[in-house]
Amino acid sequence: MSITLLFSVLLCAAPLRPALGAPAVDVSSRVESLLGKMTLEEKFGQLQQLDGDAGGDARPEHFELAKKGLLGSTLNVRGAKRVNELQRAAVEHSRLGIPILFAFDVIHGYRTVFPVPLAEAASWDASAVERAAAVAAAEAYAAGVRWTFAPMVDVARDPRWGRIVEGSGEDPFLGAVMARARVRGFQGPRLGDPGRVAACAKHWAAYGAAVAGRDYNTVDVSERTLREVYFPPFRASAEEGVASFMSAFNALNGIPASADRWILTDVLRGEWGFDGLVVSDYTSVQELIAHGFARDGAEAARLALSAGVDMEMVSRLYNEHGPGLMESGGLSQQALDEAVRRVLRLKFRLGLFERPYADEQAEAGVLLSTEHAAAARDMAVRSMVLLKNDGSLLPLGDDRRTIAVVGPLADDRAAPMGSWTGDGRVEDVVTILEGIRARAGARRVLHAQGCGVSDPAAGGIDEAVAAARQADVVIAVVGEDAAMSGEAASRSTLDLPGRQLDLLKALHATGKPLAVVLLNGRPLILNWLDENVPALLEAWFPGGQAGTAVADVLFGDANPGGRLPVTFPRALGQVPIYYAHKNTGRPPSENKYSSKYLDVPVTPLYPFGYGLSYTRFRLAELRLSARSIRPDGRLRVSVDVENTGPRPGDEVVQLYIRDATASAVRPVRELRGWERLSLAPGERRRVEFELTPEHLGALDGALRFGVEPGEFQVFVGSSSVGGLESSFEVVAY
Repeated sequence: MSITLLFSVLLCAAPLRPALGAPAVDVSSRVESLLGKMTLEEKFGQLQQLDGDAGGDARPEHFELAKKGLLGSTLNVRGAKRVNELQRAAVEHSRLGIPILFAFDVIHGYRTVFPVPLAEAASWDASAVERAAAVAAAEAYAAGVRWTFAPMVDVARDPRWGRIVEGSGEDPFLGAVMARARVRGFQGPRLGDPGRVAACAKHWAAYGAAVAGRDYNTVDVSERTLREVYFPPFRASAEEGVASFMSAFNALNGIPASADRWILTDVLRGEWGFDGLVVSDYTSVQELIAHGFARDGAEAARLALSAGVDMEMVSRLYNEHGPGLMESGGLSQQALDEAVRRVLRLKFRLGLFERPYADEQAEAGVLLSTEHAAAARDMAVRSMVLLKNDGSLLPLGDDRRTIAVVGPLADDRAAPMGSWTGDGRVEDVVTILEGIRARAGARRVLHAQGCGVSDPAAGGIDEAVAAARQADVVIAVVGEDAAMSGEAASRSTLDLPGRQLDLLKALHATGKPLAVVLLNGRPLILNWLDENVPALLEAWFPGGQAGTAVADVLFGDANPGGRLPVTFPRALGQVPIYYAHKNTGRPPSENKYSSKYLDVPVTPLYPFGYGLSYTRFRLAELRLSARSIRPDGRLRVSVDVENTGPRPGDEVVQLYIRDATASAVRPVRELRGWERLSLAPGERRRVEFELTPEHLGALDGALRFGVEPGEFQVFVGSSSVGGLESSFEVVAY
C-alpha cells in the first residue's frame, strides 16, 4: 500500500471528518430535547465513569446509580450478559432511560490477542493494522463493549518509558498513518455500525515525552515541538473522525494536561473543530491536587471541567463538588451543559438509544474464531524484524535434525501477550516452544529454561548448555516478561534483564549455531548479540499466535519483512535517540570539538526503518518529475525496486526529505512516505510517491504553516540511513 497521506500539522486547516452515526441535525435536536429534561443531579451523573471488577462484573452500587440515571459510563464491565443486566437498570428503570456507555481497554485485541501496537507499527502495513483493530472491535462489540481507550498515539523517543510499547514509535508521520488506520479499524466507515466501537485518541498531550522516561512524569517541550512532533498523530485521529480523546496524566509546560484549557479547548475544539467527548485518564482529575495545581477536590473539579474534560474516570469529584460549584458560581451552566451534550451526542451517534443491548447468543461465536486467530498469526509474522542474519542459520534447513529451544521465554504463555491483553487468556497462547515443535515434525526438539527473566540466580544454565551440546542448532528465546513493558513499567536500563546475557554467552561458548528470538516491548541494547550471534529476530510481544508465527519465520515458511518503528541505541547514554534529529553548528566529525561522545559512536545500533530479509533487494534509478516546483505544487518521486535474491520477500521502500535551509532548523531527515511490496525472485517494479505542500511545509518562526522557497533533498532507501539521493527547488511565485 503506497502511503501518500497528507501529513497534517496544526494550522494546516484540513477539515475533520465528523464522527457521525445518525444525521447531525437529528442527533443535535435529540440531545437538546433530552438535555432540557435533565435535573442537575442527572447531568452530573452522565459525566461519571466508574470501574467494574477486573473480571468484568459490575459492582452493586452501579445498579443503584443506573436506576437513578446517575451513571454515564463504566470501565471494565464486559460480557454480553453482564452488560445487559446493568443496561436494563439504566434503560428500563431510570427516569429518562439514558443508556450506559460500556468501555474497556481494547488495545491490541479483545479475546484474540494481536501483537502489541509497537510491533504492529513495525509491519509498516496500515491495512493490516486496520484489520487487526477491526477484529478487536468485532470481538469487543460482541461482548457488549462500545468504547475502547485506543489508539494510543503518543510519539515516544525514550525507550525507558514503558508505554512506548502501546504506540507506533518515534516518528510523527508513521504515527499519524497508524493512528488513522486504527481509528478506521475500530470505528468502521460510520460510527455506530454493528461490530464496531468508538475509539479514543490518547494521551492528550505529549505524554510520551516524560522526563527521564519515567511514567506519569512531567513534560516540558516547546510549542514548536508540540505542533511538529507530538500533535500530528492526534490531529490525524481527529481528521479521521475519532469519537473521543483522553486527557493525559502529565503536566505539560507547567499545566497538568487534565486542566489545560489551551490543549483541551483552544487547540482541540477551537483550532481543530473537534466536537467529540474528552474523558480524563484514570483519576487524573483527582491527581490535580497531587500535582499542586488544585488545593482540594472542589477546585480540581472546577479546573478540569472548565478546561474541557467532559467525563471523569473513576474519581468522583464532579459529582461530589459539582452541585456546590454551580450554586456558588464557580462553575458555569454553559460548561456543564456542553459537557453533557458531548456525552449524549456520542451515545446517540453510537446508536445506544436504539440498540442498548448486546446479543448474548452471538458472543461465543465471535470470540477467538478461526478467522481471527489466522489474522493474529499473519499480523505477528508481518511485524517481526530480522535484525541480523549471516545466512548460515536462518531459515532453518532440513539438515538441522535436533533443535534445542532454550531460554526463560521459550515456553512462557504470558509474555507473548505483552501488556493490556484485553480479555485474552494465557491458555489460548501458543508458546514459541509449542510452535517450533508443531512445525519441526519428525525432528527432535529439546527444551531447557536456562534461567529466569529477572532473577539473579544462575538457574539452569548448565542444563541449557547440556541441551545445546546435543543439538544441531540452538534457538534461544529471551527478552522481557509482560510486566516489564507497559504502564508503570519504566526501566532505568535497556539491557537484557537478569542472567539472560550470561545464558547466551554460555550457549555461544558451546560452538553450536545460535539464533536468538527477542520478546520485548521496547528497544534493547544488543551490542554483544550483534557482534556474536549469527541470527537475531525481533519478535516483540507477538500475541496469542506467537509460537506459530515465530515458527513460520524461523523455518522460512514466511520471509520477515518488518522494519523498526523506533531506533535501537548502542548505549543508554544515547537516549533519547531518534533519526529525525536536527544538526548542530558542529555536526559529528573527526574534529574533537564536534557533537559526539568520547566512548561510543553517535550512530544507533539499528536505525529507524531498518530490517533484513531472507532475500536481497536493490533500489535504482531515482527520478523526480521536476527539478523545481512552486510552493503549491506537487512532485512525483519514483524508484525501481528489484528482488535480486533467491526467495520471494517484502521490501519497505521509504521516502525521506530534508529542507536544506529554512527559517527554523529542520531535522536531517523526515519520513514522508513508504510502500511495502512483495516481489518474487528477479521481479522488478517501479514505486512512485507524490510529495504535496503538506509534506514539504513546516511551521515558521511565528508558528504559521507554509512551504518556504529553497532547496529540498530527497532520500529513498530501505531505512532512515543511506539510500538514493536527489534534490529539487521550491521557487517563489
